Amino acid sequence: MDTLSNHYRDILQGLGEDPQREGLRDTPQRAAKAMRYLCNGYATSLEEVVNGALFASDNDEMVIVKDIELYSLCEHHLLPFVGRAHVAYIPTGKVLGLSKVARIVEMYARRLQIQENLTRQIAEAVQEVTGAAGVAVVIEARHMCMMMRGVEKQNSVMNTSVMLGAFRQSCNTRMEFLQLIGREQRR
Repeated sequence: MDTLSNHYRDILQGLGEDPQREGLRDTPQRAAKAMRYLCNGYATSLEEVVNGALFASDNDEMVIVKDIELYSLCEHHLLPFVGRAHVAYIPTGKVLGLSKVARIVEMYARRLQIQENLTRQIAEAVQEVTGAAGVAVVIEARHMCMMMRGVEKQNSVMNTSVMLGAFRQSCNTRMEFLQLIGREQRR
């Protein structure tokens, strides 16, 4: 049995449970496997995710991929936060393969995180890969650490944004992005 499984067995015992009872007998192995899957972003690099999927393009208008589902674990309590990311960039001679934007979100989300850092990591990765004139990322997420424990606020949603380059410098560009993702109409 691997170390991670042993730790889960110790956690169960620490909670006062019997890891040998029928319902928990295989839980340490299942929990270890699940945690490795939920944190598989550590095993992937930006270069592997992009895999050369940059294509020459004359387009210099905003490219947006919105409503990308994301699932991550809060680094403070190891509880999930779930939401969606909206990512935009303004190309300067090359565009990124469409699925690669979602894969970049996935890679960083599948690491122990706080939402603020996740938003910045995605923006900086897209900037690094594309050399874009600007990058914008907005993430909206619900955090189980706030819903299931602590203040227990069931309807709370955290919003974070990072604006780089043209999105930071131009109010019009930023507003166009926010309008296109429908942020002005959401509560």
